[in-house]
Amino acid sequence: MIVLKTEPEIARMREAGKILAALLTELAGMVQPGITTRDLEEVADRRIREAGAVATFKGQPGMVAYAPPYPAATCISVNEQVIHGIPSDRVLKDGDLVSIDCGVTLRGWIADAAISVIAGHARADVVRLLDTTRRSLMAAIEVATVGRRLGDVSFAVQQQAMAEGFGVVRDFCGHGVGKTLHEDPPIPNYGTPATGPVLRSGMTLAIEPMITLGSPQVKVKRDGWTVVTSDGKPAAHFEHTILVTDGAAEILTPWVL
Repeated sequence: MIVLKTEPEIARMREAGKILAALLTELAGMVQPGITTRDLEEVADRRIREAGAVATFKGQPGMVAYAPPYPAATCISVNEQVIHGIPSDRVLKDGDLVSIDCGVTLRGWIADAAISVIAGHARADVVRLLDTTRRSLMAAIEVATVGRRLGDVSFAVQQQAMAEGFGVVRDFCGHGVGKTLHEDPPIPNYGTPATGPVLRSGMTLAIEPMITLGSPQVKVKRDGWTVVTSDGKPAAHFEHTILVTDGAAEILTPWVL
């Protein structure tokens, strides 16, 4: 069931989104060769607590039976890691593609967003991958208006990515968000226009393109969390929580890169 949010609920999500947007903007500026993913995690965890909020991802149940609850405030995925990379003592190197995904819960309401940035100097094909992934997110948000269908949103991501020859991950997708992290509807990054649920004012959606430089096939590592590309090529991940309105969709997580 897709839950439409009330004005007071939207206001809380908007506040959570502002905290998260400021955090991701700060973390993006910290990404450089020599820093560890744990350094980024420590800043995120501290900033969320300082804001009087809760790190949504901590304690989330695993995707597979043997995976422990998620141990961190952020998912930090590097190069071939698509999503759910666990922060560690890994030192970032020049040219690494770093995706940072985070959720913030404020007074019971959640915002979820992700960014991808380069540590140091980037290869031209990786820059094109990041640019395309970000444009695919914005194209999807542009069509997320009252009366359109969810398939239009999904197709907008697919169309942008495939036009550039990139892979679209099909095993994971975006989702509704609000009182819980993963609500209906699931939001694939591929689809058929004019199909699926009709978009209505008050829907809050986490749209998150996951685009690969090579094959779209992925696998889960033995830690039960980290999702990597099957061919070892880089992937990028961008995400916003948005509110469907009677006009243009409102971005509730307005990070700046």
